[in-house]
Amino acid sequence: MHPQLPPGFRFGMSTSAYQIEGTAGLAPSIWDTFAARPGTIRHGEDARVAIDHVGRYAEDVRHIAEAGTHDYRFSFSWPRVLSGGIDFYDRLVDALLEAGVRPVPTLYHWDLPQTLEDAGGWMNRDTAHRLADYAGTLAVRLGDRVRDWITMNEMNVHTLYGYALTDHAPARGLGLEALPAAHHQLLAHGLAVQVLRAHGAATVGVANQHFPVRPATGDPADRAAAGLFEELTNWTFSDPILRGEYPNEMIAAGIGTGGAQLDRDLELIRARLDFYGVNYYEPTMIEAPRAGKDYSGVLEVDIPDGMPFSPVPVKSDERTDFGWAIVPAGLTEILTTLKERYPHLPPVIITENGASFHDGPPDAEGRVRDERRVSYLDAHLRAVSAAIDAGVDITGYFVWSALDNFEWAAGYDERFGLVHVDRSTLDRTRKDSWYWYRDVIAAQRRS
Repeated sequence: MHPQLPPGFRFGMSTSAYQIEGTAGLAPSIWDTFAARPGTIRHGEDARVAIDHVGRYAEDVRHIAEAGTHDYRFSFSWPRVLSGGIDFYDRLVDALLEAGVRPVPTLYHWDLPQTLEDAGGWMNRDTAHRLADYAGTLAVRLGDRVRDWITMNEMNVHTLYGYALTDHAPARGLGLEALPAAHHQLLAHGLAVQVLRAHGAATVGVANQHFPVRPATGDPADRAAAGLFEELTNWTFSDPILRGEYPNEMIAAGIGTGGAQLDRDLELIRARLDFYGVNYYEPTMIEAPRAGKDYSGVLEVDIPDGMPFSPVPVKSDERTDFGWAIVPAGLTEILTTLKERYPHLPPVIITENGASFHDGPPDAEGRVRDERRVSYLDAHLRAVSAAIDAGVDITGYFVWSALDNFEWAAGYDERFGLVHVDRSTLDRTRKDSWYWYRDVIAAQRRS
């Protein structure tokens, strides 16, 4: 029996521009610069072609629509818009609407134009205002057809991996001195909400990644390290939006903006939202750094010396082929935690949830048999149902991802898609999980 969700629940699929569109001929982004450095991307791969969504969007829309999907979350490429390529989004939006799928675009999914990075990137307050200008350009062009918007994607991951560490673009490695990048992204979110509402947006939300943070042991040092990590990665990005404040004085001081200016910024950042997007993949386990312990290679990212916490592998009986722990109960846990922390939490949409399994090519029958992905998605939809039963207002669930794609620093090995993409031909093949998801949506429509 398929997971049961409430009447009116909406099912979607998600992607991002840089991971699927192809970047050849565009003004460079920070990810193009990053990928050009030796050793940054697995196998030296890049996104110049990606999966050629720009050339094959009509086919991709068919895969999305024929699953019965209500909503498609994609992102705009800021470099594409700057390069005069906004016409592509006209065509994409029209194709989605004609197919009966609601477009739910994200303004910013990590592909900052390199020219803005050269001017300071997210460490520069002016970048927030440049994003607001960009939001206005998109709203003027597409606001007659796009009614539902997401401002920013996973500001915490972008800040941690790209500004505090060096594992993602722009690879600043600033440690805790990266906090201004967090504040300026939050400010960009607030300014974008203001711009989108001024242009008649029907609903506006944000997509933040959230996860339970657990201490590795009951040792007070581990508990303190886990508490700080949780504040930095979860609450630094939701407290300003949902409470109008930062979670502690150290973080508030570290953002580099204070006094009356900070008060004005927080008023913008805490602007009313119509929904709150939650991206979830796995919990995180933290310990206080152990003297002499080598943490390199333990996880996907390396924490530099001097940081007051160290992630360690989460204990789990099952893992994805990316090495991530499979803990569906963690999704229920973080959703109920959000509701407890924010009594006035807006309606929640799960804006990303999915898993990478190294699916082989289509077999002799033309099938991609990804039973583990089906099991993963089924368990996580049941975790969503459990959170709803616990009183969390959840109105939708978007699978990451519609298609296999360029998985950032991991290149093309990791496959999250419901649709298989052959790396040599770029041919698309619907996986068994696509058919399962279609059946889940159809059952929900009948209920």
